[in-house]
Amino acid sequence: MKRLFAVFMIVLLLAGCSSPNSPDDVDILEIGERFFVTQIEQIFIDTETYLGRTIRYEGMFFSSHWEGEDFHYVIRHTFGCCGDDGMIGFEVMLNGIEPFPDDTWVEVTGVLEEYNLDWRTILVINAISVTEMPERGLEFVEN
Repeated sequence: MKRLFAVFMIVLLLAGCSSPNSPDDVDILEIGERFFVTQIEQIFIDTETYLGRTIRYEGMFFSSHWEGEDFHYVIRHTFGCCGDDGMIGFEVMLNGIEPFPDDTWVEVTGVLEEYNLDWRTILVINAISVTEMPERGLEFVEN
């Protein structure tokens, strides 16, 4: 009986304890609220591991305009320098998706890519979808 139980446990571990919502969700990296800052910082530290991965997270939609171009972001607030709130998240390429008004709470799903701007590398989410969410999550995250 113990042997049968051991075999059952091994099969269960190999199969996994939960199944994805759909086949498309199998390789999506979900960035949750609890460790939002930690997960995003890890992506910036170990970029090569995450480039090309599909990432999904929620935050506030934010746009800026610089040198004739529009830039869009999905961010949350966190501790910043000198007592000011910082922002953490990624630039988002919308790919024809209509921009949302600033401060709209959205969920973004897209592929992590990078591009060079002057002397630095910028990480960007190449959006597959950006959806307005009915409920807001934590706007200010600490870890």
